[in-house]
Amino acid sequence: MQVRSSTNVPEPVTSRTPLGRADLLASSVIRETRRAGFSLDSVTAVGSIRRFAPDIGDVSLLGIAAAARHGQILKAFARLPVVSEVKAAGSRDITIRTGRGDVTLHLAVPEQAGAALLWHTGSRAHVDLLRLRAQRAGLRFDDGILSRAGEAAVVDCAREEDVYAALDLPFIAPELRSGDDEIDAAERGTLPILLSEEHIRGDLHMHSNWSDGRNSIADMVSAGKQLGYDYLAITDHSERAWSSRKLALTDIQKQRDEIDMLRSRVRGIEILHGVEVDIMADGSLDFDDRVLEGFDIVLASLHDPADQDHLRLTERYLRAIRHPLVNVITHPANRSPAVSPGYNVDFDRLFEAAAQTGTAMEVDGAPGHLDMDGRVARRAVAAGVTVVVDSDCHRVESLSRQMRFGVGTARRGWLGPDHVLNTRSVTDVHAFVARKRARR
Repeated sequence: MQVRSSTNVPEPVTSRTPLGRADLLASSVIRETRRAGFSLDSVTAVGSIRRFAPDIGDVSLLGIAAAARHGQILKAFARLPVVSEVKAAGSRDITIRTGRGDVTLHLAVPEQAGAALLWHTGSRAHVDLLRLRAQRAGLRFDDGILSRAGEAAVVDCAREEDVYAALDLPFIAPELRSGDDEIDAAERGTLPILLSEEHIRGDLHMHSNWSDGRNSIADMVSAGKQLGYDYLAITDHSERAWSSRKLALTDIQKQRDEIDMLRSRVRGIEILHGVEVDIMADGSLDFDDRVLEGFDIVLASLHDPADQDHLRLTERYLRAIRHPLVNVITHPANRSPAVSPGYNVDFDRLFEAAAQTGTAMEVDGAPGHLDMDGRVARRAVAAGVTVVVDSDCHRVESLSRQMRFGVGTARRGWLGPDHVLNTRSVTDVHAFVARKRARR
């Protein structure tokens, strides 16, 4: 896979909205439209939300309905209880202000639902490339409608696949629509088979009320089982972590006893006893080797403000990656979308060491991380690194949502199921851990 190189310097943070917050706003307004009984065939979030961008400029929805119902729908949307102001309105769209931000609803007819969905999903760079391609094919793609150039004849495109087919392209997943090299890959027939939530067999990063999680281990296990997972790992924070609550050294055996009790009672899912151990300022780990040997899987992370230069940060990570008991490096940039760009580290060096040592790197689905981001994750797998996609969940109600964000972020990096450790069986996970430990 050819991957364009990029600088290690983090991109500047803008005033955009984090994906997690934008997704909650879009979901809440969609729920309001359903409660109000809108005569919509469907309504979905579009734009950057649908592409799982880490931060969002505008929160937009697309509704599908017959043209005769558009006026009624726009009036009803303006009267939703969450609306504090109508900022703009047209014949096919309306922008409202709510207490949590602005939302725009676009409307399209069923015959053009696919063209409108593609248009409003973007990115603009991707859509502009499709518009040029349409021109060369004697077509016009504009404002969510595909038509024949110079004619009033509209080309029916009920599905996005219909637009791509008219342009002699296979379907390109929303997460890949960056305007980079996805159309070239589509022309060559080299688009990847992307990871999906159905591929995920377990979650290897979550927290219980033994550290800063809200729920008990039993609750987390029950939620994982309901999601159909074969396994999960309880990975609470070590005792010198920056979290509000930590797993004390004296509590490790008590937690292990609780997990052993649950293992004897809960069938159909395997519970791994793991830990998210902090990497100290000198690159050592919060727990010593004797303690770490007792865990089924060891995740290592940086959480501190890390006001060190990029070389020192990189060396801290490298020391952890080379430690024979560390299996996963979590959220390596420690970024917070739309808030902080995270650490300036040399990812090329980290990926080289991770591939050599058999250490996985994480795509973290927590809205406060979404890290590694898509471009960085793509570089990781190109370097031969095994990736894990985790929820980093702290409460049961977020387990599925945060895994969805993690998978979406991984898809932005062109990751397929073969790149991801937790698409494999629990036996394979144990073997992955054992191979590295055997090198001691």
